[in-house]
Amino acid sequence: MKEAKPSKTNAARLLDSLGIAYEVRAYEFDPDDMSAISVARKIGMPAEQVFKTLLTRAADATHLFAVIPGDAELDLKKMAHAASVKKVELASLKDVEPLTGYVRGGVTVMAARTAFPAYADETIELHDVVSVSAGHRGTQLVLAPADYLRATGATVADLTKSAHAAGAEVHG
Repeated sequence: MKEAKPSKTNAARLLDSLGIAYEVRAYEFDPDDMSAISVARKIGMPAEQVFKTLLTRAADATHLFAVIPGDAELDLKKMAHAASVKKVELASLKDVEPLTGYVRGGVTVMAARTAFPAYADETIELHDVVSVSAGHRGTQLVLAPADYLRATGATVADLTKSAHAAGAEVHG
């Protein structure tokens, strides 16, 4: 049985326009379990290579993307330090789609409605390939970290707490 190929997402189109090679990996989306750890299992990659994208809000009301490994938890103080702002909190879930154009479980920095500054956890550079949301639930893009950083303009920084109970944050 042949699996239906997902339609091309805006994130994939962006990579195409930049001449960046990537692989599309589709998986069965489960609204009851949108954790990056679950996605990693479904696409056959280690959770530390499946990066989730979280939208944060700085104290001055600006928004920032945090891109962290699926088995890690965002350290809000480290994120604030990386962004040179006083304080950062996770953006309200109701604000995610209007601000990014993406729904929870499908958030990506690439081709977001607003090009908010992005910060990627430094562990991204430890891998040959990483997986990020394609901007659609049930679809991931696998690509080289350097290509991801080039496509997103993300700043690399230490953003995470130690890996424990990290599945709670689920934007994308």
